Amino acid sequence: MKKYTILCFLILFFATNQLFSQQDTTKKYGWFPKGVAGLNLSQISLSNWTQGGDNALSWVLTGDFSAKYVNEEITFDNSLKIAYGRTKLGSGDVRTNDNDIYLVNLISKNVGWDVSPFFSNSVRTTITTGYDYSLAPPQEIADFFDPGYVTQSLGFTYNKEKQFNTRLGIAVQETFTKKNTKYSDDPTTTKVETFKIETGLESVTNAEYTIAENLLFKSSLRLFTRFKDLSVWDVRWDNAIVAKVNNFINVNFAFLAIYQKDQIDRLQIKEALQLGIVYTIF
Repeated sequence: MKKYTILCFLILFFATNQLFSQQDTTKKYGWFPKGVAGLNLSQISLSNWTQGGDNALSWVLTGDFSAKYVNEEITFDNSLKIAYGRTKLGSGDVRTNDNDIYLVNLISKNVGWDVSPFFSNSVRTTITTGYDYSLAPPQEIADFFDPGYVTQSLGFTYNKEKQFNTRLGIAVQETFTKKNTKYSDDPTTTKVETFKIETGLESVTNAEYTIAENLLFKSSLRLFTRFKDLSVWDVRWDNAIVAKVNNFINVNFAFLAIYQKDQIDRLQIKEALQLGIVYTIF
């Protein structure tokens, strides 16, 4: 229950902070909150069907929240993305298909240059228990903060464009585990470590472009390398194309590619094409 209490507090604090912030989009300085919740669905139902197949239902709940504060010298940008989904095929067990929390806090100072010094903190983990369903029985491979990744970065950012920003900095990354110690353990020692700290370089680039009146493309690329081996990079490349049908219905195509050697020494890929119901909270 403790992990769900922490998660609920995090969401409640973030949402409350934004709800009580000013929402005047015509102002130049101050708080600029945004919050969008969505439900993506995929469903098929068969009755007396002679051509084979099975009933299927898949859903993903998403939340995309941000709170940005701007004045003449400081930009304080916060974002929180949450996704959780389940799939049921026929009479089989319900399985998790999405399970992610990504929180980023970034503060930068305008010093009159093309680039601005910044400090950032990011948190990545799963919402609840994740399983490897290729094994029988399914084996637990992740849980809330098991592993959890927290990264601090200090460097310079270019954020002068509304649709594009990028930053590069010296970074410190902490890995927390409980039972899934393969993500944090140092195999060269006899002790099983549940905590790991690494230093290196982090680069984050975000882009958001309106391709057509009702078609939006969003992309985010994060790279991290450790000073002890600059030839190995962690990669997280998150892409989405959103086609707006009306104010409440979207068609979403999402593509996520991850390479992280301490998880698996192969490229991880997740792709989804879904019909989405969206609601702008604030």
